[in-house]
Amino acid sequence: MSRIAFTPTRIAFVHPDLGIGGAERLVVDAALACTSKGHEVHLFTSHHDPARCFSETRDGQLPVHVHGSWFPRNIAGRFYAFCAYLRMIITAIAMALFYPRFDVVVVDQISACIPFLRIFSPKSKIVFYCHFPDQLLTQRTSLLKRLYRSPIDWLEERTTGLADTVLVNSKFTAGVFNATFRSLQHIRPQVVYPAINVAAFGSADDNGGGRPRGFARLALAPNTTFLSINRFERKKNLMLALEALLGLKQQLTKAEWEHVRLVLAGGYDERLPENREYHAELQQFAQANGLADHVSFKRSFSDEEKIQLLRSCDCLMYTPTNEHFGIGPLEGMISSRPVIAVNTGGPLETVVHKRTGFLCNPTSEAFTAAMLEIVRNPDAAEQMGVAGRARVLDKFSFAAFADQLEEVVQNLIEAGPSPAAATADRRRQPSRKAKKL
Repeated sequence: MSRIAFTPTRIAFVHPDLGIGGAERLVVDAALACTSKGHEVHLFTSHHDPARCFSETRDGQLPVHVHGSWFPRNIAGRFYAFCAYLRMIITAIAMALFYPRFDVVVVDQISACIPFLRIFSPKSKIVFYCHFPDQLLTQRTSLLKRLYRSPIDWLEERTTGLADTVLVNSKFTAGVFNATFRSLQHIRPQVVYPAINVAAFGSADDNGGGRPRGFARLALAPNTTFLSINRFERKKNLMLALEALLGLKQQLTKAEWEHVRLVLAGGYDERLPENREYHAELQQFAQANGLADHVSFKRSFSDEEKIQLLRSCDCLMYTPTNEHFGIGPLEGMISSRPVIAVNTGGPLETVVHKRTGFLCNPTSEAFTAAMLEIVRNPDAAEQMGVAGRARVLDKFSFAAFADQLEEVVQNLIEAGPSPAAATADRRRQPSRKAKKL
């Protein structure tokens, strides 16, 4: 940062569902970062389950206000986007009407509520954090679906352009933003990388000093354990990890195979049919291919359990293609573990090929080859783990993240009233003609 002139402000974060996931982790870390700078911070959401959330939103560190949970998440199993937009609008209106004015409002993921913030809280500066254009996250497999999505896509683009500042999570997302929103070419999104709260993951000694627990190194800990941390959703492509494990089985000796394990851990919401169905598909694949004794499933977990999973593995596998950023690779690297990730999207900006892990084509053959390197070359895996932790400390620390966000906040405060606020003030002023009368 070029200056350290901090002005304490009231900041609100508006997020659709404070569950467990990369987007949720980012908004929680952003709120903590603003708190660390002396700001008063509140989180607003339409859903918050104390049994399935990050601890900071449960233990009082961050005040959470829930509005709009009464509105359904879908209508007869359809219209998820429509309902999500309305729930977000309800949350934002409740925040604007029932709480003292916030100086800065950070809208996360869904921009549809921004016009209502302009109306009901015109003096607030609005930041929109775009993880990825929503219109690119759903398939248009029928004419009816295209007709349904068309006004929603239009609304997303128009409302995104109403924010005072747009932030994105990677250079990859910034490029997609400009390619998708053709009418917003005048906006240059600012990249603010998500960060890792280094203190929460402990020191290098806590994580084994960078030494993986490979069976070739430690007789008392014989297993080589690969770990995947991702929600049980098809777009996360967890099947790739199982297919790669099957390929690894075919290349290892019987003695080597006996010491290999894969843990599939991730967010799981019983309310979501896809979570239930995909989890069952993965289990069936493991059973049908003789992998069941080598694969463990962990559905949802606490922060403490996640850290323990990372400390007890030898390598983190990250399987999504074109992931917007992906916090998983950072969590693996700060835990001094090499990372095997797909060579697209955010991992291209976090993982350094053959230095902190492997960037692979999204094929089982490519992932199997990288897994074989981890199993048979533990010295190289150890060096990658050490290099990965150093990279996170240098490029993706919580302190750097907090400073970036602080600069965004201070720039907004110093810029004065937003155009919408100025327009609202003019409308409240009596006209010259009215004064004469």
